[in-house]
Amino acid sequence: MPKIDVNKVAEILKRNHIEPALLRRVVEEMNLAVQPDPGEGETPPPVKKQFIILVSDPEETMPKGDLTGWVLQIPEDESPASVPERLFKGAYDYNASKKGRLYPAKTVGDAVENVPAKFFREAELWVKTKTPVLVLRTDNEIPRA
Repeated sequence: MPKIDVNKVAEILKRNHIEPALLRRVVEEMNLAVQPDPGEGETPPPVKKQFIILVSDPEETMPKGDLTGWVLQIPEDESPASVPERLFKGAYDYNASKKGRLYPAKTVGDAVENVPAKFFREAELWVKTKTPVLVLRTDNEIPRA
């Protein structure tokens, strides 16, 4: 719908010989209608977020150093052990494509970062983070205060 300035509407009404009292009421009502509501339109910028994988390690079997990984999703009723094979299938399909022959994915990192989502969709795998994220470990205990 086209927008028109309140002053132009007032001029049009004046040219059509609308009585001044009615004209004043209409213009005041239009001015109130076009004013923005207080608090609207002034939203703070969104906070940038980061994905982190938190792994429970109560027996401390994981190495103490930093690990990195990617956040992926598969259907709920599927085995997590099928993730590598799903990833490889998407990478193989991509490498068989025209662009994949020019720029093949040679590592898991290449596949996750560079292979388009449509190749993983067929394998029912969804990549949530294209860049690796930090994996933190915890002993799964909350200390007493």
